[in-house]
Amino acid sequence: MTATTFDPVSSVSLTASAQKYFTSKLVKQPGKLIRLSTKESGCTGFSYVLDIVDVALVEDTVLSFGEITFAVDSQSVTMLKGTEIDLVREGVNEVVKFNNPNVVAECGCGESFSVS
Repeated sequence: MTATTFDPVSSVSLTASAQKYFTSKLVKQPGKLIRLSTKESGCTGFSYVLDIVDVALVEDTVLSFGEITFAVDSQSVTMLKGTEIDLVREGVNEVVKFNNPNVVAECGCGESFSVS
């Protein structure tokens, strides 16, 4: 595991609404953290994966956002560089959105993306 100081240019960041959302998800699970990774999926190439886990993997980059700890998968770090995670309301639903500056194409349904 690699501990990293937050750098908005090279790291993942959270908006205030996303931070509140993830804090609420972890409040009843002390010691757990959020792991962010990507997987090959969909018609465009990759999808985002968020998991609640007990520990980060040795090769993960660990980021701290107040009470929240994120572990970013080492194989996904490059394609997630500069990504802002937000929580937005769409109608009656709240949706986690990834504002990723590396994305060059997204599928029509928004489930997958590709990077250059």
